[in-house]
Amino acid sequence: MKYRMLSTEELEVFEEDFKHFLIVNGVHSEEWEAMNLQQPDQALALVELFCDTVLHKVYEKLRFLELRTKESCLVFKMGPEEIDLISLSAKAGAEVDLSTPESIHQALVEKAGHLGFFRSKKRYNTERELEIHALIEQGCVPSTESYWDALNSVVEDDPQPN
Repeated sequence: MKYRMLSTEELEVFEEDFKHFLIVNGVHSEEWEAMNLQQPDQALALVELFCDTVLHKVYEKLRFLELRTKESCLVFKMGPEEIDLISLSAKAGAEVDLSTPESIHQALVEKAGHLGFFRSKKRYNTERELEIHALIEQGCVPSTESYWDALNSVVEDDPQPN
């Protein structure tokens, strides 16, 4: 598998898509039922291929990811050739919470001096979608362009050295 198996709940959401996928691959409902009983490895291989196809399409559309903890907020812009990162982190000993949008806003307004800002770019080491998958497996969640733009304006306006 390239990515991962979808959960039962996720597969239920894509039930109609899976039926179309099977038809496109020349497997009709009776054949699918027989394959499940007589060739479970082949049936599993088709489900895995479907899961990879669905996740690949989702990852192709993702443009922003974020990872928040109490001590840091990382936001990634997933470009076609490279990843752009904005990182906010609490300076050593600072009592700052960066785990929610509200607490980040509060920290930026009330305790900006207790935050460190970092910006970086890097080219993908592997296929773009594989790197997105790896980031999601590490806990990243989809983010928005407006959130990226808001943090980007803070970092650009930051007079402190990084």
